[in-house]
Amino acid sequence: MQLEFFDVPSPCIGICQADEKGNCLGCLRSRNERQTWKDASNDDKQKIIKRCIQRKKRKAKLIDDAQALNKELAKPSEKIIESNLEKNMQPSLLDPVSKATLSQSDDMDFGDFEL
Repeated sequence: MQLEFFDVPSPCIGICQADEKGNCLGCLRSRNERQTWKDASNDDKQKIIKRCIQRKKRKAKLIDDAQALNKELAKPSEKIIESNLEKNMQPSLLDPVSKATLSQSDDMDFGDFEL
């Protein structure tokens, strides 16, 4: 690393809450990184900040993926029913009833049936 004349400032932004992995929601440092920040060398502090940037990118990608999935799941159910019928799949009982009706023809041939 290059020669540093000033101490690396803390990335803390004052949102001090932990997520499900134990990382801070504000600066994305782990618990251990937050506790050892004052005693860490400038080289270690820069490495911590790089890891925080990587965590932020991964978190943003997860959020984007989740939003794309939500958009996919929010499609109208009629399209889902049509796609199921096209694939010769039985529609789910949870799907709304389709408005498809039998043909209105009265000349049905029952000659092939035996009574």
